[in-house]
Amino acid sequence: MKVEIWSDFMCPFCYIGKRRFEAALSHFPQKEKVEVVYRSFELDPNAAYEPGVSMTELLARKYGMSVEQAKASNDNITQQAAQLGLTYHLDKVIPANTFDAHRLVHYASQHGKMKEMTERLFVAYFTEANNLADKELLADLAEETGLSRDEAVSVLNGDQYSSEVRADEMAAQRIGVRGVPFFVLGGKYAVSGAQPEEVFMDALQKAYSEESPLILVNEDDNAGACGDGSCDIPSKP
Repeated sequence: MKVEIWSDFMCPFCYIGKRRFEAALSHFPQKEKVEVVYRSFELDPNAAYEPGVSMTELLARKYGMSVEQAKASNDNITQQAAQLGLTYHLDKVIPANTFDAHRLVHYASQHGKMKEMTERLFVAYFTEANNLADKELLADLAEETGLSRDEAVSVLNGDQYSSEVRADEMAAQRIGVRGVPFFVLGGKYAVSGAQPEEVFMDALQKAYSEESPLILVNEDDNAGACGDGSCDIPSKP
């Protein structure tokens, strides 16, 4: 069963939702039969690094709140992350364009490193407060993840995997994604937001039960059936 997760690396709830989903998946009996695929989503395609402007100030500006209110909101999110073992430094993060970071994940996917690259980028942004628009930094992160730094540099300096990022974003539009994280399980069930672990577990169970093969409930063949152009007539009891 495939689980697709739309998220952006600047979204604090995306990392929280990722951890909660992973916790649910770790307790899911059929976890080995679940394929997790990360999809690209840009919260702000026009985002650009503004030196000297903190995330707290940007939030206050964007939502028309005071800096104190924005800081209180960030503190609350930081506490939620800490409960999951995540370390956030929202006072130090660098708001920036994430398009190249998403391209890098698609490159990593071609080498079986999508999950590792996605996790590394979240850590780089929220814990280490790195600038994800810095191509040299992204190349370093790719190398840390076990990928070729030279290949990563080539990808980042060109336009490879741009169409894959756009395809993910178009798919999100088609299915009505308005915010992230957004999870689609088995192509049928959807979970929006960083929901509690039990919500993800319930969704996994429902999606898997409808996708898994039928279970034969009768053990004997003492009934008529037709197939392959012939019919089997049951013997009389």
